[in-house]
Formats: sequence, structure tokens, C-alpha cells
Amino acid sequence: MTSIDDVAKSIGVSTATVSRALRGLSGVSAGTRLRVQCAAEELGYVPSSSASGLASGRTMAMGVLLPQIDRWYFSAVLEGVDRQLRAAGYDLVVFNLGGSGVNRQRVFHRSILRKRIDALLVMCMELTDDELQSLQAVDSPTLVVGGSVRGVRHVGIDDDAAARDAVEHLIALGHKDIAHLRGGGSFGIEFEVPRIREESYLSTMARHGLPVRPEWSVFGDFRFKRGKEAAFTLLRDPADRPTAVFCSSDEMAFGVISAAADLGISIPGELSVVGIDDHEFADPLNLTTIRQSPEEQGAYAADLLLAELEGGAPVAAPGPRPHELIIRTSTAPPHSLPAK
Repeated sequence: MTSIDDVAKSIGVSTATVSRALRGLSGVSAGTRLRVQCAAEELGYVPSSSASGLASGRTMAMGVLLPQIDRWYFSAVLEGVDRQLRAAGYDLVVFNLGGSGVNRQRVFHRSILRKRIDALLVMCMELTDDELQSLQAVDSPTLVVGGSVRGVRHVGIDDDAAARDAVEHLIALGHKDIAHLRGGGSFGIEFEVPRIREESYLSTMARHGLPVRPEWSVFGDFRFKRGKEAAFTLLRDPADRPTAVFCSSDEMAFGVISAAADLGISIPGELSVVGIDDHEFADPLNLTTIRQSPEEQGAYAADLLLAELEGGAPVAAPGPRPHELIIRTSTAPPHSLPAK
């Protein structure tokens, strides 16, 4: 088995230099770092997280706490976190709450508090007061990715601005009858995100003096199936339906597109649809959406925590990550509608 000594000897540097280079620490020139990385890859050397942590007393592991693992956003964030941790020689420990109940209590009151990790990333979710106290008692750097959690630093997009940009796009096209497909509610997932996006929709409509009909604000749970069911309710009356739908997530927007196809409603000829995320299926389905990058958010958050673990000053208030309006063919001016 290849050792760190083998890597060091192959390029004539010390084992300490190899260790610092592979962990992304300072004090190593860019050229030497590249030589170390190439040699390690060529020789098949994999850093031992346990050995790396002996001198510092660390576990060389970072935890990620998430409410459910089967959501596109969460898995994308994990990809970004894992990429940065592997490059730094850290292990990834996933704490999956799996909803509510006994497992959730076990994670908060036993697993996280056992000093199994050096730092903790928390996915956006609603926490009880007891859970929040347990989280704040963790003596490790902690960050939230996605919707904010009270009292904990947060990395994510500006959800208010993202939703506003989506609704403004529809209004700029000339739409006035705009419905909203909202999400959230399952096991407390992303409790801040759906609230902020709904409030942004309402305030943007009000700012333009446009009416908001209560029956045109429907719940889709950020899911394709639930979004499609909600869309059927929203679109079933051809004499009284919106000309556009703002969806708080792309997966719900996919449900609207599918329901419209089943009902014989053309997009964008009779209905414009916009989402948020730029999910991997958004492009093939020609969905206009607000692009965010959960993978980049995860990588950025992991980098912040890794820097703190190496002695860097904590970033008290990380700024919002970028988002961008991506215009495809699911939106068009309402004048393309046939006369009623």
C-alpha cells in the first residue's frame, strides 16, 4: 500500500509538505501543491483521515444534518460538500433525520453530541426549541445551507430576490392573472424558504397593483406528484384559470407542465410557467426558471468551515450566493392566448 512517505520520496519533499498540500493548507507553493497532487494520484495514495487527525486531536470528519435525503436540493448540496472534504482529507458523516420521531431524537441528543465530527453543516429545516438548544451546544463550527435557522449562520441564495425576479419576469411579459404554487410543510423542511418566496410573490403582485386570488395560491410540497395534483385543481376550469403560474420550485413546475399536457393546455401559448432551481430536468423540459447552484453552496459552506478549522476567522454573515433568471420557452406574453 502506498504511504505518504512514498509520495514525499517520489518528488523529494518532506512528508509534512505532502500532508499540508493534500489538506489544502497554507505554506505550500502552487507548483509544489500541484506536484504533490499529481504524485499522489499517480501512486494511488489516499490520505488517512484518522492518521491526519492524531496530532490535532480532530476526527477529520464533518457532519451534514438533513431532514430527508431523497430531495434534489439536499443531494446536490452533499455533492459539493463531499468534493471539498475529499480534497482536504476529511470524511463526510451524514445525519439523516428521516422525518420525525425516534430517529430525530437520537440524532440530536446522542449522535451529534458525541464529538464524532469537527464541524457541522445543517440543511434548511425547522427545529424545535429543544433541538435548537442541542445544536447550539455543539462545540464545533456550524453553518446552515439553504433556508435560515434562528441563531445559526446561513449560506444560500436571496430567496426574496429570487422569487421577485421570477414574478417580475411574468409581469414584464404582460401577465396579470398569476397563480402561485407553493411548497414546504413536510417534516418542517425548508420552513423559511416557502414563507419567504410566498411573501415575495404577494409583495411583488401588490407593488404592481395586481390582484391575488386565494384560490390561486395552492400547495405543492416542492414535489412533482403533489404539484401536478395541485395544478389540476388550479387549471381544471377553462373559463377561469390564470395565464401564468409561478412555482416555488422546479419540481412543482414540472407537475404543472405535466398537468397542462393532460388537460390539453399549450405552454406557453395558453399558460406560462416559471420555477426556481434550474433542476437538471429544467433544460430538457424548456422551463424558464431562477438558477441556483446547491452544489456550489455546499462547496462554499464546506470551505468556510474548513478554513475555520485551520485557524481562520469565522465569517459572521456569509453573503447570499448568486442566482440568475434563465429564460426558456415555458414563458411568453399573454397576448398569444386565444380570445375568451
